[in-house]
Amino acid sequence: MTRSTRERIIDEALRLFAERGYSATSVAEIEAASGLSPGAGGLYRHFKSKYEVLAAAMNEHATRTRAQIAETLNEMGTVDATLDVETRLAHLCRAGLAKVREESELTRVFFRDLSQFPELVAIVREGLLQPMFDAITTWFRAQPEYAGADVDWPAIGAVLGGAVVHYRLFQETVGEPPGRAERERFVASWVRLALGLLPQPHPAVQAVG
Repeated sequence: MTRSTRERIIDEALRLFAERGYSATSVAEIEAASGLSPGAGGLYRHFKSKYEVLAAAMNEHATRTRAQIAETLNEMGTVDATLDVETRLAHLCRAGLAKVREESELTRVFFRDLSQFPELVAIVREGLLQPMFDAITTWFRAQPEYAGADVDWPAIGAVLGGAVVHYRLFQETVGEPPGRAERERFVASWVRLALGLLPQPHPAVQAVG
C-alpha cells in the first residue's frame, strides 16, 4: 500500500531518530529520507516542527497499539479455546515478542530521547506500554482454567510482560538475546515460569481436559 507523504515523514523520522537520536537528526535529513527536497520546507506543509513529527509518531503508534491489542485478544479468544493452556501461553508469549519487536524503533527513541519530553513519555506509557501489560491481565482473566481465581493478575502480568520486554530490549541493545537463549528456548522457559506463577486450574476445567 502506498504511503502518504505524511506517513513517509513520520516513518522516516522515527527511523532516523532511532538510529541517530532526536537532536542529531535535522529536518532536511527527514525530508531527504521521505523523498522530499532537503531544505525546501516540504516537511512544514504537514507539520509545524520536528517536535510535532515526533509527537505524531508517538500518538499514532499508541492508537495503533490499542487497536492491535483489541484485535489480537479477540483472535486469541476464538482460536485458542480448544488448545491446552501451555500452547495458549506460548502463543501469548510469541505475540508479545512480535509486538515489542515491531515497536523497536519507538522503544529506542523512548529510552534515549523522551526524558526531555515528559508529555510524550505519558503518551507512550498510557497509550502503548501499559496497554500491553493490561492485555496480559485481560487474557489471563479470560482463561476458563482460572475463572474466579483470587490472584493478583496485574502483578503476574508485570512479571511475565516484563520478561518479554526485557528479552527484546536486551537483544536490541546488545545484539544478541540474554543468556544467548534463542527465541523458542525463551518461550518454553517463559511458559514454565507462567505455569509456576499461576494457581491450580479450576477443577471443572481439569475434569473436562
